[in-house]
Amino acid sequence: MTNSEIVEVLELTAKLLELHAADPFKIKGYAVAAFYLDKFKDAELKDMSQAELTKLQGVGKSTAAKIELIAQTGTFPELDELLANTPDGVLDMFKIKGIGAKKIAVLWKELGIDNLHELELASLNGSVAKVKGFGGSTQQKILDSIAFLKSQAGKMRMDKGAIAAELIAESLRIHFDKVAIGGDIHSKNEVVELIRILVETDSPIILQAVIDEIDQLEKDELFSSPMVWKGKSKEDAVSVEIIYVKPGNMVNALFLESASPEHLGYQNQEGKTIWKIAKSESFDSDEALYLKAGLPYIVPEMRTGMGEFEWAEKHAVADLITWDDLKGILHNHSTYSDGQHTLKQMADFCKELGFEYLGIADHSQTATYAQGLKVEDVQRQHHEIEKLNREFQQVNADKPFKILKGIESDILGDGSLDYPNEVLATFDYVVASVHSNLTMTKDKATARVLRAVENPYTTILGHPTGRLLLAREGYPLDHKMIIDACAKNKVVVEINASPWRLDLDWRWIRYCMEQGVMLSINPDAHAMKGYYDMHYGVAVARKGGLVKELTFNALPLSEMEKYLTIRDIKYDASL
Repeated sequence: MTNSEIVEVLELTAKLLELHAADPFKIKGYAVAAFYLDKFKDAELKDMSQAELTKLQGVGKSTAAKIELIAQTGTFPELDELLANTPDGVLDMFKIKGIGAKKIAVLWKELGIDNLHELELASLNGSVAKVKGFGGSTQQKILDSIAFLKSQAGKMRMDKGAIAAELIAESLRIHFDKVAIGGDIHSKNEVVELIRILVETDSPIILQAVIDEIDQLEKDELFSSPMVWKGKSKEDAVSVEIIYVKPGNMVNALFLESASPEHLGYQNQEGKTIWKIAKSESFDSDEALYLKAGLPYIVPEMRTGMGEFEWAEKHAVADLITWDDLKGILHNHSTYSDGQHTLKQMADFCKELGFEYLGIADHSQTATYAQGLKVEDVQRQHHEIEKLNREFQQVNADKPFKILKGIESDILGDGSLDYPNEVLATFDYVVASVHSNLTMTKDKATARVLRAVENPYTTILGHPTGRLLLAREGYPLDHKMIIDACAKNKVVVEINASPWRLDLDWRWIRYCMEQGVMLSINPDAHAMKGYYDMHYGVAVARKGGLVKELTFNALPLSEMEKYLTIRDIKYDASL
């Protein structure tokens, strides 16, 4: 198990102990251990002995023994007992935002509520609001959270969906030569609602027999047919379709099973729809299909029916951003704040991947939950950056690499940035992001972000809505007003590439481009492997039609330095 997975088990244990009104000292012991281990980055807990574990802050002999068990089995007896005494429905209640273990215990013990359905009914009839310590506001938050959870049920983030689909596809490839993953995954949708897999074979009967032997799948007998197997993945409950494809028809089938109805309904000059042309004959490539239709080729991720042919009138497929076009990695964290690797490790790996610059943007001082940098920490980090940059220059002057001094400054409640201006002026660039007080009206959220965009020290607007896909809705924003303000103030908008965020939503990329606003594909990496999340960012950027010339971190180092120098704001006490 990874360190984060072990920490999650300890956190769950603390919550369940609190739910069952256990000894406060025992609860605190698990919570403290989880708190400190969450910050521990020096080694893998699973590889450490009990003696080594007890030397870590917050870990005693008893906890060390349990960590060793967790690392080996994923659990330990005390947790097993707690889980056995907790209804599954009560565990589901931990997903509700705004209520913790103590309030869940009250709902369970006093109202007899042990599942989300009963909690929703009790909230709808006003029973929850009458309970001491709750009230109408908490009751409404519960209803809103349940509604959100219901809307996300059976869905997966694009990274998890791709892994789940590949596991099924691998099981099928043992028996069939031509297996393709279509639908949401082929289209690079940020959320996967349906895993759709196509299998080319002579015999739909053999295909059905093979599918029935895949343990991870559960068939829906009512809606399945000999040509389309329907069911779900047992592990994550996402819907699955496995489609029989006649030999020689895979290109057409994959195209038809992945493009949106609006795209397929687009008509060429002769009035024929793409769908009709795709049904008329077999093609050996997508390009041949578009050529037959007399239409420009559209990449799979852009077949959304949202203006892709209008986009093609001004741009070519070769204009779309790719991983290879990216020259630097901006918005990253190190052990100076809540990252897992040191500044040097982050820089060395960035350089190893072939990039020209690393923008380090650790959390600012107000972000105490993420060990945000105090002013003296900023100065210490800047000294280390200068030292490392001198070393990089000495090692390979012919292929420059540079660390840029950035910060992810919290946008405070009133829209101002963290740190006084004289400190903000010491950074090469500033990523301004909202992390706290996320429950805002559209007017309040827009005003708050707008003030940050208008701040002369803001270079990049970070994850504009603060959303966490399938976990938390973003705060409402007037996107056009914010993007217009970014255009006016020369502020770059981030496409946060973490598969948890993918924020800015790709549907607003086209409007940014129309306004001349540059976008930066940032991994928000808290560890070296987090750089690879930029693949997800590139996927949704292409989905939105982002071109290289408007991608901020496609600028080579020389142009990036020039841009930041021209935009550099010198400290002015009047600002």
